[in-house]
Amino acid sequence: MTDAPTLQPLDESTFETVLCVAAHPDDLEYGMAAAVDKWVAAGKTVTYLLATRGEAGIDTMAPAEAGPAREQEERDGAARVGVEIVEFLDGFADGVVEHGLPLRRAIAREIRIRRPDLLVTLTYADRFPGGQVNQADHRAVGLAVLDAKADAGNRWIFPDLVDEGLDPWQVRQLLIAVDPEPSHFIDVSDHFDAAVASLSAHAAYLEALGPEYPSPTELLGNILGGPAEVVGVPYAVTGRLIG
Repeated sequence: MTDAPTLQPLDESTFETVLCVAAHPDDLEYGMAAAVDKWVAAGKTVTYLLATRGEAGIDTMAPAEAGPAREQEERDGAARVGVEIVEFLDGFADGVVEHGLPLRRAIAREIRIRRPDLLVTLTYADRFPGGQVNQADHRAVGLAVLDAKADAGNRWIFPDLVDEGLDPWQVRQLLIAVDPEPSHFIDVSDHFDAAVASLSAHAAYLEALGPEYPSPTELLGNILGGPAEVVGVPYAVTGRLIG
């Protein structure tokens, strides 16, 4: 957060439709859901796209059981911040997602369907701002979103999408959340409780992490409170904005 003094507030008047793309159920609930709640409350349309169902994410639960459970938890968590449409890609397995043409095509397809003004994903850097190593699926999906932003606007890349009736769509802005080199922040001070409720919906996943794992309130207090100290608000989401 060395660049924090230069952070600018995100101009939220520049978009009305948002597509949030992440690797797993619960990824967006670690802070980004607070911004989503703010946007939905302001009348914006937000949809979610998950690359996997998180089926390998619960050590004590077999993937065949964990996948459906986590999918439902994601739908429940999204509903708590007003998101009604949650889509899951097929063909990508939790823990072994690879950046490549199939993933780029799948994301570009969803962009052309949803036609968002703003695209949101999580950082593809090898480390989060606090120094924690970023998981492989996060990196693969984040980078694929960056590429799919351009792919979606080019009719000659994945021409089969045009054959499906999905015309190119130019996304104006991409926000890469929790990036180690942020440029903008979103004041989510009035949406902390909604973010806690959204993360709390992932009950089976959180329970499997053990009693020593921080509560949603404590965890989000740290995630959203740290950046907020720098910009002078109670809670904030940060990210790198690409036009």
